Amino acid sequence: MTPALQLIALHKNFGPAQIIRGAHLAVAAGERVALIGPNGAGKSTLFNLISGRAAPSSGQILLHGQPIHGKRPFEIYRAGLSRSFQTSNLFAQLSVFENLRCSLLWSRGYGYTFWRRLAGLQDVRARAEQVMAQVQLDGKRDVLAAHLTYAEQRVLELGITIAGGANVVLLDEPTAGMGGQEAARFVQLIHEVTHNKTLLIIEHDMQVVYALAAKIAVMVAGEVIALDTPDAVRANPRVQAAYLGTVA
Repeated sequence: MTPALQLIALHKNFGPAQIIRGAHLAVAAGERVALIGPNGAGKSTLFNLISGRAAPSSGQILLHGQPIHGKRPFEIYRAGLSRSFQTSNLFAQLSVFENLRCSLLWSRGYGYTFWRRLAGLQDVRARAEQVMAQVQLDGKRDVLAAHLTYAEQRVLELGITIAGGANVVLLDEPTAGMGGQEAARFVQLIHEVTHNKTLLIIEHDMQVVYALAAKIAVMVAGEVIALDTPDAVRANPRVQAAYLGTVA
């Protein structure tokens, strides 16, 4: 079966520095994979390559078997892949509803159409209302993003990430900065809104990893050195050596 997302011999160089060094990864449709690794391993760079924010030096990125390397972010988004970021990336002076509505314009093919009133885009309005209820922010509909709590801002960003209907979702440290109870509620919400979607997350909190992912991919020095179940990854000598400095 064709993977939902596949990386083949992926490289990324910044001048003489090799950041991604021949990374291989295959994520099946509907699979939930957590990408872990030491700081500086190249995890965020890998997400930037997959989502089109940077171009690979060589190698391939396939979405449902179709190449997406070299495409622009909005083209990849329209093809069915969406991502969130480590820090909230919102329009602070727009409301919850307006943020969601703006996120839908490009996915619905409207682009910058200055002659069309936003209020008249009924399909955009209906989808924004649907997502707002789905992420449980309908009670904050007209609140400016700047006035939301940090956890609510992360929830809104999750709503923006899924609003376009992407079937492959990348989440970059989704619970970073949250307390234990907030993180637990957010993990449950992620489960609900990404049901039947392919999920790839970067996460340092192993409790969140175990709660969200069926498989773990380990990245070290720009390479994916393991992809397996949590128990198998823990027992992998290469992973032990990378984290402990010696084979346990």
